Amino acid sequence: MASASSSSSSFFDIEPLDGGEACLSGHAMDACSLCRKPLTRNCDIFMYRGNTPFCSEECRDHQMEMDEAAVRISVTNARERAARNEQRHRLDAGSVAVTANVPVLS
Repeated sequence: MASASSSSSSFFDIEPLDGGEACLSGHAMDACSLCRKPLTRNCDIFMYRGNTPFCSEECRDHQMEMDEAAVRISVTNARERAARNEQRHRLDAGSVAVTANVPVLS
């Protein structure tokens, strides 16, 4: 009986379904997520947020900066909305409702 160490393949060797033709996984890892430069098997791939590939540190850093800017804008917008709502609430609470009977023509 041959041992696992002497066999030519091991339990952990995984063959790609496409025979190794695609770079990583057909569609998700075939191009940089920012500049769309094709990614090849012999190039470094820089990952961000789990499974987003980039062709260079520059592209990845640029995406990270854009994401941080979007978060800052979102936080600023939320603070402005909260301030407007608070101001509106103060105005509503400070005003006294006046009702009057207004004749309506029919």
